[in-house]
Amino acid sequence: MGKWFGTDGIRGVANRDPMTVEMAVAVGRAVASTLGERPRIAVGMDTRRSGPMLRAALAAGICSAGGEVLDLGVVPTPAVALLVRTLGAQAGVVISASHNAFPDNGIKLFSGEGRKLPDATESAMEAAIEAGPGELPTGGAIGGVTIVDDAARRYVDFLVDAFPRELAGSGTPIVLDCANGATFAVAAPAFEAIGADVTVIHASPDGVNINVECGSQHTADLSAAVRERGARLGLAFDGDGDRLIAVDERGETITGDQILAVLSRDMKARGCLPGDIAVSTVMSNLGLRRFLEREGIRHVTTAVGDRYVREAMDETGAAIGGEDSGHMILAEHHTTGDGVLTGLALFACMLRADEPLSALASAMTVFPQRLVNIPVTSKPDLETLPDVQAAIARVEADFGDDGRVLVRYSGTELKCRVMVEGPAADATESAAESIAAAVRDAIG
Repeated sequence: MGKWFGTDGIRGVANRDPMTVEMAVAVGRAVASTLGERPRIAVGMDTRRSGPMLRAALAAGICSAGGEVLDLGVVPTPAVALLVRTLGAQAGVVISASHNAFPDNGIKLFSGEGRKLPDATESAMEAAIEAGPGELPTGGAIGGVTIVDDAARRYVDFLVDAFPRELAGSGTPIVLDCANGATFAVAAPAFEAIGADVTVIHASPDGVNINVECGSQHTADLSAAVRERGARLGLAFDGDGDRLIAVDERGETITGDQILAVLSRDMKARGCLPGDIAVSTVMSNLGLRRFLEREGIRHVTTAVGDRYVREAMDETGAAIGGEDSGHMILAEHHTTGDGVLTGLALFACMLRADEPLSALASAMTVFPQRLVNIPVTSKPDLETLPDVQAAIARVEADFGDDGRVLVRYSGTELKCRVMVEGPAADATESAAESIAAAVRDAIG
């Protein structure tokens, strides 16, 4: 990780270092100054109160370096990745902190091809920020801002075009949880356009309610709404719309790994899985690995972060990749994770199979998993912490092939994440807490 850029751009509490107006101006200048003469840069944001403030600062930085801003307004992150290509922009910028609480915000960047920037490019961007603006243009060489007032419609059209036409018009009842975030104006129109009977919850953003007890990380309201409505499917997006977590017809939560399993098997059956390969990160559940082995699908794993998933997909020719958190990349349709697109693909899979989601998802056994996030004071190499390493070794010896341990630092926060999977819930909980306690004693 760089000085400012983590696993998904720059992130922090808005109006506190590093997520300040000054940083947004500096990023805008750095992006524009590295893209040649008068670059076009598409800018979108989620629904946080701090979004317009940071968008104005970012746009000022871009214009001051001679760039042209294409203001997309409030749109999901994958919409920016799409429109940067269809509008002929040289880069895209999203102002969002994704699933984080509303006081946070962030800046993440896309190339002109609609892809997350590789680490080397972000390192070069950090160097440009530190170097300062240099000589800035004047007069007519200063950039301007163009409002793209049909950005949301363009994105909805893309989503509808991706849905299999022969499956449209089903009238199937579904519930969508928009997390009071960037999907609030696009998710329902997309599903209504393909014939679903849609109920929407948490689609009234006020600037401070994004992700608050709703969306992909809080599915209780969605589960209740699915049961009350008798819906066949519930879909929960995160604040910027690049993640999806589903709920089946019983109100039970379906994880990102289970979604990856369901879609992978469906794609293989239809001959749409080149090389019979699926990509996920090291955080994926052990049950996914065993499911893919049983289905004859090669499992490629990467570091945490959807950019690394995408890179592995490019290297192997895989058509699908994702994270247990709900990022899913469907290469046939898009360059990056897209929660609404994934929801449409899952819906199509259910209709095609004519089976409930509970039956489709049950093909993958989810191993009990416990994830503990420990605030830390620093991030030393974990290999240099003997008590932590000893605690990890004890758990790995106890569980053998029936468990897994992963300890890593957050790429966006001052936290250490301890993830343990095991054969039984109680043993998994106890094992995770034993490692977490060692981390707290060492650096908490």
